[in-house]
Amino acid sequence: MTRFKPIRQFRVSEEVAEQLKQSILLGHFKSGDKLPAERDLAEEFKVSRVAIREALRKLENSGFIITRQGATGGAYVTDLTFEHLADAFLDLFLAEKITIPEMHQVRILVEPKVVQLAALKVTPEYVQRLEDAVEAEEPPTSSLSEDIERKQKMHFILAEMCGNRFLEALVGSLMKLTRRALEAVETDPSYMHSAELLYYLHPAGMHRPIVEAVLAGDPEAAAKAMENHVIEFGENLNKMEMNYRKKAL
Repeated sequence: MTRFKPIRQFRVSEEVAEQLKQSILLGHFKSGDKLPAERDLAEEFKVSRVAIREALRKLENSGFIITRQGATGGAYVTDLTFEHLADAFLDLFLAEKITIPEMHQVRILVEPKVVQLAALKVTPEYVQRLEDAVEAEEPPTSSLSEDIERKQKMHFILAEMCGNRFLEALVGSLMKLTRRALEAVETDPSYMHSAELLYYLHPAGMHRPIVEAVLAGDPEAAAKAMENHVIEFGENLNKMEMNYRKKAL
């Protein structure tokens, strides 16, 4: 049975990409499914394989599929995330189209509400996960990447706890953008030794007031603690960005 409509010659690849995208969104192809081969898609859409290839490229660029090589190669449906949004924001940051202060303005608006919701949904499992995450932040780390991974874990747990999948995805995107912005800014190793940089940006214990308020089931205290944290972290990061911009001139 034919699943797709024949394509008009005008904007062929765009229409193919749109129909394939709609099929993915409607669940006809699920995460991990392999799309039909280029030859089969070309026959079903009644277009050239070049148009199919271009349509698949568009879908891959927008994060809907991933192309694999080899014996089991082909176009596979991805698990849709905000990863490509974070990539786009990083490109805009590097092109000086958006700034770290703008990103942190969004964090100040979003993350206090997230922890406010999380404080109402504490379970024994989340208590253990949050306590483990905060304790893991204490030991010194040897790299910026390891430090970021440890200290962002608490944010991901709280976003999951809040129970709103859009907010969870948005926080995930903000965390990834923050990480990538940090790594991009820290391209000049002479700016600061790694250990100094880590403590300057994120001293140990910054998350404890947030976690304590959440575990106490106090939404307002949790929101205020998160707001204070994001503001303090943002001020430190803003100073880093200004130094980065000056060095780039």
